[in-house]
Amino acid sequence: MYFVGIDISKFKHDCAIVDEFGDVITPSWSFQNDREGFSLLKELLDALDGEKKIGLEATGHYGQNLKLFLENNDFSFMEFNPLLINRFVHSKSLRKTKTDSIDALMIAQYLMTVEYKPYPPSFYTFEKLKSLTRFRDSLIRQRSRQLVELTNILDKVFPEFKPFFKGRFSATALYILSHYASPEKISNMNSKSYEPLRRLSRGRFSMVDFVELKTLARNTVGSTSDYLLQEMEITIDIYNQLQSKVEEIELQIHDCVLALAPPILTIPGIGAASAAVILSEFGDLSKFNNPSKLLSFAGMEPGYFQSGTSESTGKMVKHGSSHLRYAMMNCAQTVINNEPTFAAYYAKKRAEGKEHRVALTHVAKKLLRVIYTLQTKELSYNPDLVR
Repeated sequence: MYFVGIDISKFKHDCAIVDEFGDVITPSWSFQNDREGFSLLKELLDALDGEKKIGLEATGHYGQNLKLFLENNDFSFMEFNPLLINRFVHSKSLRKTKTDSIDALMIAQYLMTVEYKPYPPSFYTFEKLKSLTRFRDSLIRQRSRQLVELTNILDKVFPEFKPFFKGRFSATALYILSHYASPEKISNMNSKSYEPLRRLSRGRFSMVDFVELKTLARNTVGSTSDYLLQEMEITIDIYNQLQSKVEEIELQIHDCVLALAPPILTIPGIGAASAAVILSEFGDLSKFNNPSKLLSFAGMEPGYFQSGTSESTGKMVKHGSSHLRYAMMNCAQTVINNEPTFAAYYAKKRAEGKEHRVALTHVAKKLLRVIYTLQTKELSYNPDLVR
């Protein structure tokens, strides 16, 4: 049996091979992140007469092409959290020496010490979801930045505008800024201008509001300048483009999740977008032995300290994916709002004196245990079975 450790980097990868006795068969060597380099790796692996176990560090998108190459050539592989490899390296030596070749050998040696759980053949679907959900998050952050820019411009042009809409850029507010922009044009709006606003707001933007906004525009202390109006127009245009792209990505995510038909969707309050983040960040949940491993992977377990006769627990360790923790906390809130069993559990924790955020964390942990059971046993959610 051979243990193959591969250290991933952007332009090249390092590989080391040891046998079941820990003897180094192939010292660390580098191969390029291209077709020729991958072919050299395949030749080396094919030359090994016996079972091969391959270990990689989880290094984002840098290793995706290599993983696809290994899968297409019928090689299984296992991926590790870099933090675990780092701790293993420190346990082997007190020297502060780090090179890619050393890391490759350490990965191979660490692979010998753990149960081999190869990546599922369908990992590409999870990688696609992870890429889409993270790209969506990036677009949303950029979209939010445009609203900050728009606020800064309005502070100069029409400072009374945003407070009038209770500090929010509703669809009605954005429509007005897109079509009228300057306070002068807003103050000159007529009854024909009101009808589209009424339809867009579904009647919530009343005629009284319409008249009041015109009055504010007429008496604003803001200063209208051509360059500021141009900045506003460009900012709103960028915002609309980003909004359109977010909707495109969300449609792809929705279709991808529905094609998987995961049991997690049967939990009230969890939609396709949240399910996509959870599934893509965890990957195949069957690779975890128990729900506690999920909590650890998500960084949602509390720290534990013990020395002599004293012991204590600390705050959430927050290792792992921040996208995953954010999604779990959001799901916990929506599940509380939609599912009585979890709402009762939240109320119980609050009655015990826990603050909202702490109680919500307990709900998220309980929800994660339920998700693990549903996904690994392929069950639909049944509130009567939740304890």
